[in-house]
Parts: sequence; structure tokens; C-alpha cells
Amino acid sequence: MNLTISGHHLEVTPALREYVLTKLDRVTRHFDQVVDVTVLLTVEKLKEKERRQKAEVTLRVKGRDIFVEQSHEDLYAAIDQLMDKLDRQVVRHKECSQDHHHATAKRLDANAG
Repeated sequence: MNLTISGHHLEVTPALREYVLTKLDRVTRHFDQVVDVTVLLTVEKLKEKERRQKAEVTLRVKGRDIFVEQSHEDLYAAIDQLMDKLDRQVVRHKECSQDHHHATAKRLDANAG
């Protein structure tokens, strides 16, 4: 699995990198066919007092790319929410791909009998 963590308008500190890796571990435990993961952490300066932290992830799995983004005032909270979203999408993708294979097996049994 290739992993890229980059920052836009911020430096990716070792603590931030470790936090992302810890959170990603939960997602990749569900699904072992992850080919490539790209994480982009951004600080957007909208107005003088408003600073929005944004986290994006593109997860490339066999047959599909899953893209999720999340914004929050706190970067760690944005990463938490991002990984929750990503986790749900990965589980949904896994269920869809498994259901597809089960449907064909049932059809084969029905035709044989």
C-alpha cells in the first residue's frame, strides 16, 4: 500500500502524520485490498478570524477510488470526522462487492438444480 500525506499551507508534523496513520489503520483493517492512499491536509484562510482546516483522502481500492473530504475549525477533529466517513464508505464498498459475488453463486446453484 502506497501512502502519501501532504500539507497545503501547513507543515505535516510527525505527530500529525502519526495521528493520520493511527486513524487510517482502523479503515484499512476492514479492507485489505487498498492499493493507494493520498491524504491532503489544508489550512484555508477565508477571512481574518476564520481559519478552516480541511482534510481530504483518496483511497484507491481494486475497482474503485473513494474520495472523502471534511472541514472543521480543528484539524484533528476534521481528521476524525474524515476517517468516520471513509470507514462507512469502505464498509459499504466491501458489502457491495461481496453481495455481488454472493448473488452470482446463488444463481449458479439455482441453475444447477
